[in-house]
Amino acid sequence: MLGREKKIFNVFFRRKPALMLLGLLENKQEVYASSLAKEINCTYSHVVKILQQMNKAGLIEFAKQGRIKLLKLTKKGEKVAEHISQIADQL
Repeated sequence: MLGREKKIFNVFFRRKPALMLLGLLENKQEVYASSLAKEINCTYSHVVKILQQMNKAGLIEFAKQGRIKLLKLTKKGEKVAEHISQIADQL
């Protein structure tokens, strides 16, 4: 989904947060806010703001590694991201 644009998808979901969850689901390596921002073509500050909301909702966790925070989906976040991915494939 990340590489292709489906306009109808944007009707149902806010594009950037959905892409963030999909990016975290598809990435099997360590993910940082800055790398995620580059991947979805978004500013770092906007990504951090959305990530904080996702953290409060129990969708992601921050794992501090020195001065850097790694991002990880929770079980709940994985389920939501998988459902978004399935819906995107159906559209």
